[in-house]
Amino acid sequence: MGLAKRIIPCLDVKNGITVKGVNFVGLRDIGDPTELGKAYCKAGADELVYLDITASYEGRKTFTELVSRVAKELNIPFTVGGGINELADVERLLDAGADKISINSAALRNPDLIDDIAKSKGSQVCVCAIDARLDSDGWFCYLKGGRERTERDLFEWAYEAQERGAGEILFTSMDHDGVKKGYANEAINKLANKLSIPIIASGGAGCKKDFKDVFIDGHADAALAASVFHLGEIEIRDLKKYLIHEGINIRI
Repeated sequence: MGLAKRIIPCLDVKNGITVKGVNFVGLRDIGDPTELGKAYCKAGADELVYLDITASYEGRKTFTELVSRVAKELNIPFTVGGGINELADVERLLDAGADKISINSAALRNPDLIDDIAKSKGSQVCVCAIDARLDSDGWFCYLKGGRERTERDLFEWAYEAQERGAGEILFTSMDHDGVKKGYANEAINKLANKLSIPIIASGGAGCKKDFKDVFIDGHADAALAASVFHLGEIEIRDLKKYLIHEGINIRI
C-alpha cells in the first residue's frame, strides 16, 4: 500500500496568535498556537505546520520563543516557516525544537538556500513551500504571501527544488485557499507524477471527500488544512476512519 498518507493541520501565526483567512486575506483570530497544537496531537494529527506569516525582526523573536514552547508540548513532528532567509535562521528554529523548516519566498529569490540547508542539515529538514495560482498563461509561483507574481512556472520550480535537495514540496493553490471546494487535484497529480519526493497538498479542504480525492485523484502524500480543523467542522479521528473505510492507507 506504500507509505501511510498524512493529515497535517496548519497554524498560521501572526503576533503569537493563530489566524485564518480566505484567499490569503481577511485574517481572523483562531486561538493560542500551543494549545491548538496540543489539541491536534490528542486528536490524531500526524504532523503540524506553523507559519509565521508576518515575520518582521521582532516577529521572529516572538516566533522562536513560540517554537520552543510548542516543542516542549508536542510528541509529533512539526514544521516551521516564515522569515527564513539564511542558514542561521534555519539553525535558530531547529535549535528551538522544530523538526523541519519550510522556505518559500526566500528559496525563489535565492535557490542556493535549498542546497545549503540540504547539505548542512539534510534533505529531510527542508520543505519547499510553493504558493501558486492558475493564471491565464499557466500555473505561476507567487512571493510575499501571494502578493507578488514571479515568472517561475510551478512545475519547473518544484522540480528544481527537488533537484537542489528539498525533501518535500508543500504546494498551496491560492485560488483554492480557504474556499472549501476541494484541492487543486489536477495540478497536484501533475506534481506527484513529475517528482519523486512527497507532495503536501494545501488549499481547499471543505469536507471529508476532499481529502479522499486529493489522495486518490491528486496522488498527494499528505493533506494540509486549517479552517476545517480549527473551527471543528471536521474531526481528525472521524476523518481518518472515513479514509480507511475508503481504502486509503492512513495511521489511526
